[in-house]
Amino acid sequence: MPKLTAVNPSHTFLVGIDTGGTYTDAVVYDVDTGDVLSKSKVPTNHDDLGTCVSAALRNVIDESDVSSTQIDLVSVSTTLATNAIVEGAGRPAALITVGFDDAALDRGGLRQVLGQDPVISLNGGHSSHGQEITDLDISPLQRALRDIDHRVDAYAVVGTFSVRNPAHEQAVAEIIRVTTSKPVTCSHELSEQLNGPKRAVTALLNARLIALTHDLLVAVEASMTALGLTAPLMVVRGDGSLVSATFVRQRPIETILSGPAASVLGASVLGGVNDSVVADLGGTTTDVAVLAGGRPVFDVKGAVIGGHATMIDAIRVHTE
Repeated sequence: MPKLTAVNPSHTFLVGIDTGGTYTDAVVYDVDTGDVLSKSKVPTNHDDLGTCVSAALRNVIDESDVSSTQIDLVSVSTTLATNAIVEGAGRPAALITVGFDDAALDRGGLRQVLGQDPVISLNGGHSSHGQEITDLDISPLQRALRDIDHRVDAYAVVGTFSVRNPAHEQAVAEIIRVTTSKPVTCSHELSEQLNGPKRAVTALLNARLIALTHDLLVAVEASMTALGLTAPLMVVRGDGSLVSATFVRQRPIETILSGPAASVLGASVLGGVNDSVVADLGGTTTDVAVLAGGRPVFDVKGAVIGGHATMIDAIRVHTE
């Protein structure tokens, strides 16, 4: 794409980055004119995300004649979370259940998601009205943490009806943080729905993604600093909305289908289409979604990735 001879300094300029399983793409976009001023594509190096992100960013800044100080926002979409779940490549995590019997592990696809990851079951839990029905027994927790902590990078905690009363989840999470200093995901923070096993699936998948997503964001932030980019860093959620990098560090599961959501919205804006089928052919997955009235069609039941049903709002995408 030819370089612009002049750039209107009063315009709003955005940088968009998409880190996929095969390539990392970046563009500079002029919001006022709707023009893509420059674009770059470099191979994604999963062992060194910083290098590929930095190369893509540097290329688009150099090619656009827009200075780093003129960029108003940097937005990242990624298939990192989606691909990790599909490929079973998330970091190992332990699940702590409170008030669940063994049969609960066989519901909602929880047993399949667990695989070889450890489970610690504690007595406790609340009723559907939020009343404590059994005292929380943390006595097995400290011993279990000593036995399994070397095997995991993060923890997920789910309690019965914790969306009505999260006290037991919060108490367990605090003990884990103090004892291990590792990240903890509480199921009530991700969804207000009552289905305990499905909340457990969502929380466990989130815990597995925390370290992976942190590494990506660190790479993007380091590249921005090196290039003098001081604009806010935002990330595309699976429903197409933007959230802060801080938010995503705690809830990386929200970025499942981030890449396809960005593709659908980009097709609508750049292609000027309102009703269409959008196919995103990546190196790892092919994603197909629908635009209706200029907006993506959403999955009201929650995103299903790699056969795992979650409680995360996202566009309706068929992924192969």
